[in-house]
Formats: sequence, structure tokens, C-alpha cells
Amino acid sequence: MAKKRPQTKAKRPQITDGEIPVVGAREPCPCGSGRRYKACHGRAAAQAATELVQRPFEGLPGECDWVALRELVPAATAELTLKDGLPEGVPSVTLATVLPMAWPALRRDDGSVLLGLQNDTASGDISRDLADTLQRALTTEPGTPVQGRRAPADGPRLQDLIDLDSAFAPVVHSGFEFWVPDAENATPEVAASLERANAAAIPTVRLTGVDAAYWCETPDKNHLRWVMPHPEEQLLDALARLHAAGTSSLGEGTRLVGSFRAHGLTVPVWDLPSSVGAEEIEKPAAEFAERLAAALATDAPLTPDERRARGGLTNRQVTLS
Repeated sequence: MAKKRPQTKAKRPQITDGEIPVVGAREPCPCGSGRRYKACHGRAAAQAATELVQRPFEGLPGECDWVALRELVPAATAELTLKDGLPEGVPSVTLATVLPMAWPALRRDDGSVLLGLQNDTASGDISRDLADTLQRALTTEPGTPVQGRRAPADGPRLQDLIDLDSAFAPVVHSGFEFWVPDAENATPEVAASLERANAAAIPTVRLTGVDAAYWCETPDKNHLRWVMPHPEEQLLDALARLHAAGTSSLGEGTRLVGSFRAHGLTVPVWDLPSSVGAEEIEKPAAEFAERLAAALATDAPLTPDERRARGGLTNRQVTLS
């Protein structure tokens, strides 16, 4: 009788952590551990995808304007400067609030790239998701939209791709004609999307005398929404001091009504009469900025009236993200 050969298990190929691909959550992990991906190397990816980055645009030039374009401004663009320069065949990279058909990004026929900002993202880090979309847009075929996906947990963020010393200068548009070089000859699908978007856009103007303040027109009244970089608690204290002193308005008929909280920053909001346009609010906004700077520099405890004013402002705060 022939002797039985001892059975030996074939050695699995050794894969380093950096080489392990992303697979389905219930599939065997490619590392060879025998466990499902979600219980092995997928655990870190899942945690990274759900962990919310409170200030995803922190460190970028114009952080306050990034927040405004993400949450408040219907139609705007801004040219982006990349750290390593533009790849061959890509004449420009432009950030846009919204793209046709809600595409995350679009590589135009001429090779230029449009990156959409107001799309839903797959993880808790908008910056990483946008960077992943941007990288894929730079290499996709001209004339092709880029679809969304879950960005690799160890992928770069916008802060790694964008020149942090460059200027960030948003241009606010009255409509979305910037989507296509020749709007009159757009495809029926894009033309219909353009018409719907233009009909829903609220007229918006970026003030020139102060940073990241946006006037907008609504049927009943106008508003000023001003994204501010100061720490939330310090800013609320300062606003409360001004409110209690009766100096928180922007002129006759205007009123500080509350604030938004968006991507780690605070956005005070004023109601304005319908007769007050963007130009009329420029000087009052600049004067308010001076009063606010003085209030921010004060570290005295709040008075009872100031505490009541602060409580009212806090109760009227709405979180957007």
C-alpha cells in the first residue's frame, strides 16, 4: 500500500496593507486572513468613511467662501490652482457650485475640468471625496462626466492637491450658463437641466468690502449671509455684546435674526428690507465689521443682558452640515 503523502496547505500570497484592494463588505478579505473584508481591512475604511470631519475646508485659501459656495450660493465658480501645476491637456480646473445632471465633475471637450461642490459625498470628509473626484477628472477622456464613488480612506485631500498660497476668488453668476460654452446649442438633456436650475436660482451677490458675505434676494425680503472664521463661542459672545447694545443691525429696517452652523464655521444672517440691494449694504457691512472686531477683542464676562441676547441667538441657530 502506498504511503499517504502528508498534506500541506498552499501558502497564500503575502499582500501588504498598501496593496489590499477594496472589495465587497461580505467578501473574503484579500489579505488572506479568512475573515470577511468588513471585519478585517475594511474596518478602517468603514470608520474613515463615517467619521465626520468638522471643518473639511480648513487650511484651504478662502475657507469661508468654500463653505458659502457649498451651502449658500446657487451659481458660482472659482479657478483652482494645483500644487503640481496642470497636467498636459488640461487648460484649467474650475470649481463650480453645481454641474448639469448633478455630475460630481466634468472633463469638457477642450480638456478643462469642472469640479462640482454641492454634491452628496460618500464619506464624512468632503475634502477627500472632492480630491478623489478631481484626480479622476484630470485623467478621464475629454467630453466625459465623472461619477461619484467612495474615495480611498488613505487618499489625498484637497489640501494636498491645491496650492495653498494661491488666491481663491469666487465669481457669482446670475444663472448656470457657465455649464456649456455654447448654451444655445446644448443637448436637449443639458438644456432642460439648465432651464430648471436657472428657475430655482436665488439672485445672489458677493460683497466686495468684506470677506465671504453674500446678499440674496427672496420674494418677501432680502438677506445677508456672512460666513465668519472666528471660533463659534467667541463669535457668539461678540454678537451678543453688539445685540444687547443695539448695534448688531446693518441699518434701519435690518435685523440680525440668527445664524447657520456649517462645516465648523458660523454664518450670521440678517433680514433686510426688499428695497435694500447689495450695493446699499456694502458700507453698513464694513462698519459692522469694525464693531465686531472691537467686540471680539473684549474678554470681560457677559452682562445679564448680553447673556440673554446670547441665549436668543443660540436658540435661533440652525445647523446646515
